[in-house]
Amino acid sequence: MVTQTSSRQREGQYPVPPGASDILGVEFSGIVEKLGSRSEKWAVGDEVLGLATGGAYSEYIAIGVDFILPKPKPMNWEVAASIMENYVTAFQSLVVIGLLKDNEDVLIHTGASGVGTAALQIAKSRGAKRIFTTASSTEKLDFLQKLIGNPNVLHTINYKTEDFEKKIKEVTNGRGIDVLIDFVGRSHWDKNLAALAIDARMVMLGLLSGMNLEKTSIAPILFKRLHIIGSTLRSRSDAYQSELVQRFGQEILPLIADESF
Repeated sequence: MVTQTSSRQREGQYPVPPGASDILGVEFSGIVEKLGSRSEKWAVGDEVLGLATGGAYSEYIAIGVDFILPKPKPMNWEVAASIMENYVTAFQSLVVIGLLKDNEDVLIHTGASGVGTAALQIAKSRGAKRIFTTASSTEKLDFLQKLIGNPNVLHTINYKTEDFEKKIKEVTNGRGIDVLIDFVGRSHWDKNLAALAIDARMVMLGLLSGMNLEKTSIAPILFKRLHIIGSTLRSRSDAYQSELVQRFGQEILPLIADESF
């Protein structure tokens, strides 16, 4: 799958992490052809999908044993090759870092993106009470309603014509949201802080609108006791990524395989 990471790397806008292959591609599916000396958990011929720091567009890839998961039998190769980056990133952001709990409210910006759609599905599966999401068109928002299938849970917002902070405050009776996943940065910053509840967590994954704030107040961070965390995935250690992949394989991949979302 052609992801934003690979597209930006091809355009020279995404530096390759030290030690990673400069060949494009960070997710793949395939068949195990050869094993290293410590590969007891796998056998030649096993069908797998996996996450890589680079090189996944090549015909063959050498990868650590804990970077791969068994490919669910009914899943075709194309779907298997397009899961890992988006869904693992969403899982890391919402669950591992954002600590989303049952019956909490969540806001996911750019909901129609790859990570956005994955995050919406994971939030629903984790028992989120209300899920708010933003997108730029009615067509995208209609698609997301169909994806989630429960208008009482999913509240869609066209950020070009609606004020997401105002709508969240109305629906939550002024309380705000518990977890926020943001890719946008500068243009959403003040409204994000205003939309967060006491002790809320905001995970920042991107800076699409820019990284520099001209004027803002940091008071809400103090008085609301907010947790604001920046996160990346590709540049993290092998140990972190492989542990994350294995946890994802236990908690989320089975839901994707049996279409529980």
